[in-house]
Amino acid sequence: MPRSDPDWLASARAQWHWRGQERPPFADVPAPGQVSVWDFPRPPELVREEREIVVRWGEREVARTRGAWAVRETSHPPTFYLPLADVRPGLLQPAGSGSFCEWKGPAQYWDLVDGARRLDRVAWSYPHPLPGAEPLADSVAFYAHALDCRVGGMVVRPQPGGFYGGWITPDLVGPFKGDPASAGW
Repeated sequence: MPRSDPDWLASARAQWHWRGQERPPFADVPAPGQVSVWDFPRPPELVREEREIVVRWGEREVARTRGAWAVRETSHPPTFYLPLADVRPGLLQPAGSGSFCEWKGPAQYWDLVDGARRLDRVAWSYPHPLPGAEPLADSVAFYAHALDCRVGGMVVRPQPGGFYGGWITPDLVGPFKGDPASAGW
């Protein structure tokens, strides 16, 4: 967290041009029953997700819930935060260093461990979120790249790139933040 500039948080938040008020000319047009990620707001909104979310690691069910929060932000597929109470006990271990989001606050990363199997830094949480993100305090999100993740039975594709953790379902259109040309989105 930069502390030398007292306005660092406002500066970090002000950098974003696209804020969901209008779609850019390069945005895909949604078909009936689809949603454009360019219609999501910035700052992001937290929406209670009513569809069932299931996370599996091979044959092992990691989590199942109908109480997730969907964080929807301009240009991003939703990131789903599952209640820690709905994650199988004993599978998550702290992974050390974290990161910082200008909207959600300081993140803690988690490894997934099951006996001799291990996935490093495959999940993250915001135990002490910034104002506006308080519902995420007791939740965890998973990167979909090495897991079988489903939303309402739909198979999830991971958001492009190695940093963002959104889940792409067939009801979404992009393009999505994380592609090489998306740095300024």
